[in-house]
Amino acid sequence: MRAVNHFIEGGSGVAASRFGDIFDPNSGAVQARVALGDAAVLDLAVAAALKAQPGWAATNPQRRARVMFEFKRLVEANMEELAHLLSSEHGKVIADSKGDIQRGLEVIEFCCGIPHILKGEYTQGAGPGIDVYSMRQPLGIGAGITPFNFPGMIPLWMSGVAIATGNAFIIKPSERDPSIPVRFAELFIEAGLPAGICQVVHGDKEMVDAILDHPEIAAVSFVGSSDIAHYVYKRGVAAGKRVQAMGGAKNHGIVMPDADLDQVVNDLSGAAFGSAGERCMALPVVVPVGEKTAIALREKLLPAIAALRVGVSTDTDAHYGPVVNAAHKARVEGWIQKGVDEGAELVVDGRGFKLQGHEQGFFIGPSLFDHVTTSMESYKEEIFGPVLQIVRAANFEEALALPSQHQYGNGVAIFTRNGHAAREFAARVNVGMVGINVPIPVPVAYHTFGGWKRSAFGDTNQHGMEGVKFWTKVKTITQRWPDGGVGDGANAFVIPTMG
Repeated sequence: MRAVNHFIEGGSGVAASRFGDIFDPNSGAVQARVALGDAAVLDLAVAAALKAQPGWAATNPQRRARVMFEFKRLVEANMEELAHLLSSEHGKVIADSKGDIQRGLEVIEFCCGIPHILKGEYTQGAGPGIDVYSMRQPLGIGAGITPFNFPGMIPLWMSGVAIATGNAFIIKPSERDPSIPVRFAELFIEAGLPAGICQVVHGDKEMVDAILDHPEIAAVSFVGSSDIAHYVYKRGVAAGKRVQAMGGAKNHGIVMPDADLDQVVNDLSGAAFGSAGERCMALPVVVPVGEKTAIALREKLLPAIAALRVGVSTDTDAHYGPVVNAAHKARVEGWIQKGVDEGAELVVDGRGFKLQGHEQGFFIGPSLFDHVTTSMESYKEEIFGPVLQIVRAANFEEALALPSQHQYGNGVAIFTRNGHAAREFAARVNVGMVGINVPIPVPVAYHTFGGWKRSAFGDTNQHGMEGVKFWTKVKTITQRWPDGGVGDGANAFVIPTMG
């Protein structure tokens, strides 16, 4: 059986005493085993990082950029292999896996411009004969704790910026689908990155706690559920680290009466059900404004949902594949039952879906609820599966209040032809990322990604210039060169005052 090992100092020769199962979501069978590490394994990775990082930090930015360019080329050259490997462990269809990796590569493209991005500020003549300038320097060693739902994209979001700015980086991927980050680390070495700068350690909570407590790790980036994000943030900050911890979501799509409903339904088919709903930027709640809009939207949704094809990951005609494992399948189906128990109308029930020839796979059919209310736990919490909920709103103000008052504030979308309504909504909604006729408003790589409220803990977002700020520290120099050279005159070393 295939084994997925730690990748430390350019190799995978670390012995393991504990292992976890990696399932094939399409068949339900165990396909591989992953080594589960502990603090001792992490110490080996940190020691390698400490040895390699000073030299990498001293490497000039354009040479670091060349490694990023070559890494991007290698990932693109190996895209088919990487996408099939990702799909085999996660379950998403091949097209989604390629998109997963491509969105990560867009951050690598941003990192190829690191020589320009790292340029500091300079003020000539800030005082009599005094110049002031700043520089951004790496923190040292960073770590990323990444989720199962985007095993390609999110490790690249974190590692690309951290490494390009001169840090060493340690990835702790989800033990459910850990192979892609290992392949990335191998490709980084092939691209010219020194051994010890990008490493991968596997594990469960024991490894997470070791990362959060390790005194040599300066910063930690995390993506996962909100409860764990809060835990990671508190423990990491208590240990003196910088922490950015991205949590869960319950993204709303507001449908105004003037919206193009055909386009809305087409967008919802992908945004709510794509990747089996296992996305923090999925759109699991749709809010039609007015009863006429709600009735018309529901009528159009039913045939669109019926046309969705659920299939194995390699089925090129499938809209989405299985969820990641049996436990997650049971969790999603439990939330569907919870919605029924709370009194929501289950219009389409995806439970009990079986794919011929893959009856033991972790498949869930698309589900649709109507007449969901804000008091229901199934509305308050993240389901993270192929489940769409309709929450009806009487008017614009009521629709605006729904995402604004929800505990999560990751993303939101409004569908309308009215520019004033869109502008008003974008300005007033209490959510971190807003789409206007865009169902999944994930910003491009040179902007920044991050939610509000319980969707994010910490003050700095992912990638873009926010990512550069997170993975670097600013040093500011105030300089004066007295006439006559060093030591000439009684006042040569007097600290100047600004006039």
